[in-house]
Amino acid sequence: MNFLCVALGGALGALGRYAVSMLPVKTEFPFLTLITNILGAVLIGFIAGMAGTKENISPNTVLFWKTGVCGGFTTFSTFSLEACELLEKGEYFSGILYSVLSVVFCIIGIVCGKKLSGMIR
Repeated sequence: MNFLCVALGGALGALGRYAVSMLPVKTEFPFLTLITNILGAVLIGFIAGMAGTKENISPNTVLFWKTGVCGGFTTFSTFSLEACELLEKGEYFSGILYSVLSVVFCIIGIVCGKKLSGMIR
C-alpha cells in the first residue's frame, strides 16, 4: 500500500510540476523552477505541520502527500542543474542569486506552511 500511495502522489506531483513549467514565462532566469520549489516547500511544511498536530491523519495520507506529491512536484535536481548551468555560462550573479533565493525562500516556505497548518484546528 505504501508504494501505491507514493506512486499515485508522485504522478499527481509530477503533473503539477509540468503544469507550472508550461506557464507562459519567458526569461533566462529559472523563475518557474524557483516558484515550484517555493510552493513545494510551503506544501511540505503544511503537511509536516498537520501530521505533527493531527492524530487522525493516517500514515498513508502523509506518505501520499509528503513523499508522493511533494517528491514529484519539487524540482531540487532541476534547480541544481540550472544553478550549475548559470555558473558554467559565467552568469555568476544570477547563479548565486538563484541558489540563495531558492534556499532562503524554501526554508521560509516550510515555516509558513507549518504556521498555516497550525491555523487549522
